[in-house]
Amino acid sequence: MKHNLKILEPGELAESLPQLLEEAAAVPLVISGSSMTPFLVHGRDTVYLSGVKEPLKRGDMAFYRRENGRCILHRVYRVEGACYTMVGDAQTRLEPGIRQEQILARVTAVRRKGKLLQKGSFWWDFFEKIWIRAVPVRPAVRAVYSAFYRLFN
Repeated sequence: MKHNLKILEPGELAESLPQLLEEAAAVPLVISGSSMTPFLVHGRDTVYLSGVKEPLKRGDMAFYRRENGRCILHRVYRVEGACYTMVGDAQTRLEPGIRQEQILARVTAVRRKGKLLQKGSFWWDFFEKIWIRAVPVRPAVRAVYSAFYRLFN
């Protein structure tokens, strides 16, 4: 099977995404940046974007465009009417006021460490259901993890 591979910047992808989603069931996006660690790692992992056919809920990952035009991939922390509050897996600062029309796509699968993960897999469900609720204590969890990592490595 022959694949046509074209590398797009996030802004370019945002402009092309509606057409790409019409042509394919899912559009791959290699992760850049660190806001979604520890689940997704810069340059290593790929997410698969699909159209938003139903309302997003807490824990869902979405690719959206901020008011300043920058494209971001974060999780839904809270749904408030027609607006979402978003947060990255590595962050504690919430981003409220993201409107439905800013949402470009949702993540339906992830290639993490070479393995395809979807809803129902352990790590997908952990980050979607548990980690999203740990926002207030994330700094403490990371500190404990780092201490144990240094101790045993």
